[in-house]
Amino acid sequence: MTQTVEAVSILVVDDEPAIRDSLTSWFEEDGFDVESAEDARAALSKLDARRFDIVLLDIKMPGMDGMELLKRIRAAVPDVIVIMITAFASVETAVQALKDGAFDYVTKPFDPDDLNRLIRNAIRQRALTLENKALKAGIEALIQVDEIVGDSPAIRRVLDLVATVSGTDATVLVRGETGTGKELIARAVHVNSPRRYFPIITMNCGAVPDSLLESELFGHERGAFTGASHRRKGKLELANGGTLFLDEIGNVSARMQMELLRVLETKRFARVGGAAEVEVDFRLVCATNSDLEAAVREGRFREDLYYRINVFRIDLPPLRARQGDIALLAQHFVKSFRRAMGKDVTGITEAGKALLAAYPWPGNVRELRNVIERAMVVCPGGQIDVDHLRYQFPLVSVNGAAAANGFGSGVEAASVGGDEPEEAAPWTAGDSLADIERVHIERVLKAQGGNISATARVLGVDRVTLYNKLKKYGIDRQ
Repeated sequence: MTQTVEAVSILVVDDEPAIRDSLTSWFEEDGFDVESAEDARAALSKLDARRFDIVLLDIKMPGMDGMELLKRIRAAVPDVIVIMITAFASVETAVQALKDGAFDYVTKPFDPDDLNRLIRNAIRQRALTLENKALKAGIEALIQVDEIVGDSPAIRRVLDLVATVSGTDATVLVRGETGTGKELIARAVHVNSPRRYFPIITMNCGAVPDSLLESELFGHERGAFTGASHRRKGKLELANGGTLFLDEIGNVSARMQMELLRVLETKRFARVGGAAEVEVDFRLVCATNSDLEAAVREGRFREDLYYRINVFRIDLPPLRARQGDIALLAQHFVKSFRRAMGKDVTGITEAGKALLAAYPWPGNVRELRNVIERAMVVCPGGQIDVDHLRYQFPLVSVNGAAAANGFGSGVEAASVGGDEPEEAAPWTAGDSLADIERVHIERVLKAQGGNISATARVLGVDRVTLYNKLKKYGIDRQ
């Protein structure tokens, strides 16, 4: 990977107008993207507003000098290359600047050839840094994609879509039920994209109160509201250069939908309490478990924003549509928890797999993961069996599971609720998923004594999602 001259941005910081103007002219003639600042305050403001590859920084300036500003820059933007400018080529100053993180220094008056050579070396160093990050991110990408476990046609289609869109900068909408792995898909898209050496910043729009969503997304200035004691960058700024993942995008209010649409169109925004606009460069990946098309028809979601975020769509199948992947996923989680817990558990018995296969998994992959984790806790070693799983399922009868999967003769009758007489699964093939989910939530809530946090953990969802489900189905937590 190499950066072209046109792609390299330089910030010149010097209190002398003649120096700023001459350096700016030289670099612009060579095709660089150049801006200048007359002091530390202006420099920090520009660095806060956009990303630069190289900073040329004068050591002697009124107010905050270059040495102090160097420390501030290294703390705030560690990847930027800083070259010091000085009229006093003292060894002590140069050595201290290099210790504090400067790439090199140049003395006044400038020799154009020396300066050009120094800048080219800085560009090569910058490119090497990006290559190293890309290599590291490439390794992470392999890990991320490897975590998307399964061999069913449905999940293979998803992986094909991830591979197709990752190399582009297209906005992606990931749709799927709670627990299907929407964030994992977003991360896989990011770490396989050209933006992989910059961060992916995530925000669950459903978990942030609407009154705080604007500050979380855009950040705020000092004094913007009670308690805002200092400037704070929002998710958008933190994602600059990388990817912003907005989960549960359907929960965003009408006003915030309008603000988000503006950012997508202009790539600019203002922090809460501020007037200056900040320029950002990011890729957007959104996720939802709701029907956005219906929300558009009902006027709850802006049509123009919907088309903006739905450039490339990835639909995640629920786990019940991936029957062949359940055993693979379960074994994957056994292997993962085996390392984490240090337990000698090697797998799952056929009867245990039959039980897992019979369950409808309304909480999807996340719920399966939680079930295997709890089973690993109670299993002393060897293989996870029915006895280690039966307390995890308020709905499924073990005999029913075994019979459905051809293991009826080899599995002893056991109630999933404990030592109570066996209870058949309270749904039929004609029941809707909503009916199954409602009954399942009611059973788990009752088993947990109405405790919301415990119920959410068992179901593999967060508290906000559980509250929404209780409201949707009219379930009394008591």
